[in-house]
Amino acid sequence: MRTTRRNFLRLAAASGAFASLPRRTWPVSPDDLQTKLATDPLRPQFHLLPPKNWMNDPNAPIFWNGSYHMFYQYNPDAPVWGDMHWAHAISEDMIHWRHLPIALAPTPGWDDADGCFTGSAVDDRGTATILYTGVKSVAVERATLRDGHNNFREVQCLATSADPQLRTWTKWKHPVIQPPNDPMLAGFRDPFLWRQDDYWILGVAAGHFKNGGCILLYRSKDLGVWNPLHELTSGHWTEKESINPVDSGEMWECPDFFPFGKKHVLLYSTAGSVFWESGELDPKELKFHSQRRGILDHGAYYAQKTQLDAFGNRILWGWIPEKRPDADLIAAGWAGCMALPRVLSLSPAGELEMTIAPEAQSLRGQFITWPSTDSNLDERLKVTPMIGLADPRAELTWKASPSAHTFALEDKIGPWWSASIKSHGSNASLLNVNGSEIEIPASANQQHDFHLFVDASVAELIVNRRHAITTRIYRKPDGPLYVGFYDKHPATMMSVRIWQLQPISPDRLTT
Repeated sequence: MRTTRRNFLRLAAASGAFASLPRRTWPVSPDDLQTKLATDPLRPQFHLLPPKNWMNDPNAPIFWNGSYHMFYQYNPDAPVWGDMHWAHAISEDMIHWRHLPIALAPTPGWDDADGCFTGSAVDDRGTATILYTGVKSVAVERATLRDGHNNFREVQCLATSADPQLRTWTKWKHPVIQPPNDPMLAGFRDPFLWRQDDYWILGVAAGHFKNGGCILLYRSKDLGVWNPLHELTSGHWTEKESINPVDSGEMWECPDFFPFGKKHVLLYSTAGSVFWESGELDPKELKFHSQRRGILDHGAYYAQKTQLDAFGNRILWGWIPEKRPDADLIAAGWAGCMALPRVLSLSPAGELEMTIAPEAQSLRGQFITWPSTDSNLDERLKVTPMIGLADPRAELTWKASPSAHTFALEDKIGPWWSASIKSHGSNASLLNVNGSEIEIPASANQQHDFHLFVDASVAELIVNRRHAITTRIYRKPDGPLYVGFYDKHPATMMSVRIWQLQPISPDRLTT
C-alpha cells in the first residue's frame, strides 16, 4: 500500500522504534548527526531537503520580493511524522536553496496545538497572508480526523507577515473557518484560494464516508470572515473501507485549482494516486466541469502544490516520500525531499503536460553525448560501455522508437535503474521503470522522448512531457554507473545526452 502522510497516525502507534525516544532527542548527538547527513550516499544533493529529520508537503510556495519561498511540513524533533511545523527555505532560482528559521509552530492551547498542517499563501494588497489547517485533539464526536488512535479537529487558520523575507509571522488566535457540523464528514484540511472579482474564493479538501472526496467552497472579501458556498466538485470512493478515508477515496488531500487560458485544472491526492483533471469552471455557479483526467506522477510523489514563477509560468511542486521503514529513517536522521520544479502546460486536447524547469540547467557540468544514428552499429556499441557516471547525480535525455528496448544505468552488480518499453496493441506501449508499469499512448512522431534526473536515492523520469514516474533507490552503486541498452535493434535508441550535475551544497545539507 502506498504510504501517505496520514498513515503515520496508524503506523506511528504500531511502531515502538521511536516511541521511547524523549522529545527533542536523537539516536546520535547533533554533531554526529551533521556528519552522518553530510556523508550519507542516499541523501540527494540537488533536491531541497530538510536540514535534518522529517519533511512532507510543500506549503504555500510563493515568489515574494524577488525571491522564491518554500514552506513545508516539518518535524523538528524526529525523522518520522509528527509535531508538524512549517519549515522555510529561500531561493533565487528554485534550485539553490538555503534554510531560514521555522515559520509556523503549534501554539499550546490554541486550535493548532497539535500541528500546523498544509496551506497556501497569497498577496493580500501587499501583505503576505497564509491560510493553513490547524489541528487539536478533541473528543471523538468533535473530531474531523479519526483513525482509531487520534481524534483531531481540523480548522482553517490565518497568519500574516510584514517581514520582507517572510521570516516572522503573526497568527490570528482564533480560526477563520470551522468545519461543517456533518457526522459523515471524512476530513477538512489543506486550503487553497484564488481571487475572483471582488471576492476571495477558498477551497478546502474534504469528503464524505461511503461517498467520496470533494472540495468545499467558501467566499470572503477580507480573508477573515468566510461564508460557506457549496462543493466545487466531488468524486467517488473505491467502495473498499479503510481506516484512512484517503486510501479509500472517501477524502481528498492537497487540492489545487488554477486557470489555463479558457480551461481550469484541478489537482488532488486520493486512493493512492495524485490526479489531475482539466475542464471548465462555470464562473457564476462556481462549479467545475471535468473533461479530461489522468495521473500526475505514477511513483513516489505526493501532496502536489503549484505557484506562479517570476515570469507567470505555472510551477508544480511535490513531496517525494520515503519507501523504507521508520527504523531506517531513524538511523539515517532524515526523511523526504522536494521534487524538482516542473513547468506545467495544457495541450490543445486538454492533456496536462510538464517539463523540469529550465533553471535546473544551471546544475549542468560535464557533458557526454552518445553517437547518433548516423554512426554505424559497431561504433555505437563500442562507445556505450565508456559512458560512466562516477556519482549518481546526472541529467539524461534520449529518444527511442516504440520498439521493445531497455535503457539502463548499471554498475558491477547489474541494473541500478532501468526503463523498459514494449508495444501494447497498435496505439500504446507499456513502460516499466524499476518494476512499476504504466501504459503510454503512441506519440504522433513515432518516437518517445525521455528526460531523467538522477540524484542519489531519487530518480525523476518524464516521458513525452506527460507521463512521470519518480523512483526511490536505496542501493549505493558499486562503482560508476554505466549506460546500457538491451534491444534486438539498437538503432532504435537515438540522441542520448548526459550531463553530470553539480551539487547545490558541498555537504548535502542544502544550506
